[in-house]
Amino acid sequence: MAKQSFIASLDEFPNVLSFNEETLESFGVEMKVLMSMNIVVEELFTNVAKFAYPNKEGKCDISIELVDNSLTYQFIDSGFAFDPLAKEDPDITLSAEERPIGGLGIYIVKKIMDEMLNER
Repeated sequence: MAKQSFIASLDEFPNVLSFNEETLESFGVEMKVLMSMNIVVEELFTNVAKFAYPNKEGKCDISIELVDNSLTYQFIDSGFAFDPLAKEDPDITLSAEERPIGGLGIYIVKKIMDEMLNER
Protein backbone atom coordinates (compact mmCIF):
# COMPACT_ATOMS: atom_id res chain seq x y z
CA MET A 1 0.00 0.00 0.00
CA ALA A 2 1.12 3.53 -0.74
CA LYS A 3 -0.18 6.43 1.30
CA GLN A 4 0.52 10.15 1.25
CA SER A 5 -0.95 13.38 2.65
CA PHE A 6 -1.49 16.42 0.47
CA ILE A 7 -2.64 19.98 1.07
CA ALA A 8 -6.13 20.17 -0.44
CA SER A 9 -5.20 22.75 -3.05
CA LEU A 10 -5.27 22.74 -6.84
CA ASP A 11 -1.60 23.79 -6.70
CA GLU A 12 -0.86 20.39 -5.15
CA PHE A 13 -2.43 18.42 -8.00
CA PRO A 14 0.83 17.82 -9.93
CA ASN A 15 2.22 16.12 -6.79
CA VAL A 16 -0.95 14.03 -6.44
CA LEU A 17 -0.69 12.96 -10.07
CA SER A 18 2.99 12.04 -9.64
CA PHE A 19 2.13 10.01 -6.53
CA ASN A 20 -0.56 8.13 -8.45
CA GLU A 21 1.63 7.44 -11.48
CA GLU A 22 4.69 6.38 -9.48
CA THR A 23 2.57 4.09 -7.31
CA LEU A 24 0.81 2.42 -10.21
CA GLU A 25 4.09 2.02 -12.11
CA SER A 26 5.60 0.34 -9.03
CA PHE A 27 2.60 -2.02 -8.99
CA GLY A 28 3.22 -2.86 -12.67
CA VAL A 29 -0.18 -1.56 -13.77
CA GLU A 30 -0.63 -1.28 -17.53
CA MET A 31 -0.68 2.19 -19.10
CA LYS A 32 -4.38 2.04 -20.08
CA VAL A 33 -5.37 1.49 -16.44
CA LEU A 34 -2.93 4.14 -15.22
CA MET A 35 -4.45 6.74 -17.56
CA SER A 36 -7.99 5.88 -16.47
CA MET A 37 -6.99 6.13 -12.83
CA ASN A 38 -5.39 9.53 -13.48
CA ILE A 39 -8.85 10.73 -14.54
CA VAL A 40 -10.40 9.33 -11.35
CA VAL A 41 -7.70 10.86 -9.14
CA GLU A 42 -7.98 14.22 -10.86
CA GLU A 43 -11.74 14.40 -10.42
CA LEU A 44 -11.80 13.24 -6.79
CA PHE A 45 -8.84 15.32 -5.64
CA THR A 46 -9.97 18.50 -7.39
CA ASN A 47 -13.42 18.13 -5.81
CA VAL A 48 -11.78 17.97 -2.38
CA ALA A 49 -9.50 20.90 -3.23
CA LYS A 50 -12.37 23.06 -4.52
CA PHE A 51 -15.20 22.21 -2.17
CA ALA A 52 -14.14 20.45 1.06
CA TYR A 53 -12.50 23.44 2.71
CA PRO A 54 -14.25 26.59 1.44
CA ASN A 55 -12.91 28.95 4.11
CA LYS A 56 -9.75 27.28 5.36
CA GLU A 57 -6.81 25.16 4.33
CA GLY A 58 -7.14 21.43 4.79
CA LYS A 59 -5.58 18.17 3.78
CA CYS A 60 -6.43 15.10 1.78
CA ASP A 61 -4.89 11.72 2.56
CA ILE A 62 -4.74 9.34 -0.37
CA SER A 63 -3.97 5.64 -0.19
CA ILE A 64 -3.64 3.22 -3.09
CA GLU A 65 -3.56 -0.54 -2.67
CA LEU A 66 -3.29 -3.42 -5.11
CA VAL A 67 -4.67 -6.76 -3.88
CA ASP A 68 -5.52 -9.70 -6.12
CA ASN A 69 -5.28 -7.56 -9.27
CA SER A 70 -7.76 -5.05 -7.81
CA LEU A 71 -6.88 -1.41 -7.14
CA THR A 72 -8.41 0.32 -4.13
CA TYR A 73 -8.21 4.07 -3.62
CA GLN A 74 -9.10 5.89 -0.46
CA PHE A 75 -9.43 9.66 -0.21
CA ILE A 76 -9.80 10.99 3.33
CA ASP A 77 -10.54 14.58 4.26
CA SER A 78 -12.19 16.30 7.19
CA GLY A 79 -13.78 19.07 5.17
CA PHE A 80 -17.34 19.87 4.17
CA ALA A 81 -19.46 16.71 3.87
CA PHE A 82 -20.33 15.76 0.29
CA ASP A 83 -21.58 12.42 -0.97
CA PRO A 84 -20.88 12.19 -4.71
CA LEU A 85 -22.93 9.00 -4.88
CA ALA A 86 -26.09 10.78 -3.70
CA LYS A 87 -26.04 13.10 -6.70
CA GLU A 88 -28.22 11.96 -9.57
CA ASP A 89 -26.35 11.04 -12.75
CA PRO A 90 -26.58 13.65 -15.51
CA ASP A 91 -28.83 13.03 -18.48
CA ILE A 92 -26.19 12.33 -21.10
CA THR A 93 -28.83 12.01 -23.82
CA LEU A 94 -29.19 15.81 -23.77
CA SER A 95 -26.94 17.95 -25.92
CA ALA A 96 -24.07 19.77 -24.22
CA GLU A 97 -26.03 23.02 -24.54
CA GLU A 98 -29.08 21.52 -22.82
CA ARG A 99 -27.23 19.88 -19.92
CA PRO A 100 -26.72 21.82 -16.70
CA ILE A 101 -23.11 22.56 -15.75
CA GLY A 102 -21.48 20.13 -13.33
CA GLY A 103 -21.86 16.50 -12.38
CA LEU A 104 -20.21 14.95 -15.42
CA GLY A 105 -16.87 14.32 -13.67
CA ILE A 106 -18.37 12.18 -10.91
CA TYR A 107 -20.42 10.35 -13.55
CA ILE A 108 -17.22 9.53 -15.45
CA VAL A 109 -15.57 8.31 -12.24
CA LYS A 110 -18.55 6.03 -11.56
CA LYS A 111 -18.22 4.59 -15.06
CA ILE A 112 -14.48 3.95 -14.71
CA MET A 113 -14.63 2.38 -11.25
CA ASP A 114 -16.14 -1.04 -10.57
CA GLU A 115 -17.39 0.11 -7.18
CA MET A 116 -17.47 3.33 -5.15
CA LEU A 117 -18.26 3.82 -1.48
CA ASN A 118 -18.66 6.99 0.55
CA GLU A 119 -18.32 7.06 4.32
CA ARG A 120 -18.53 9.96 6.74
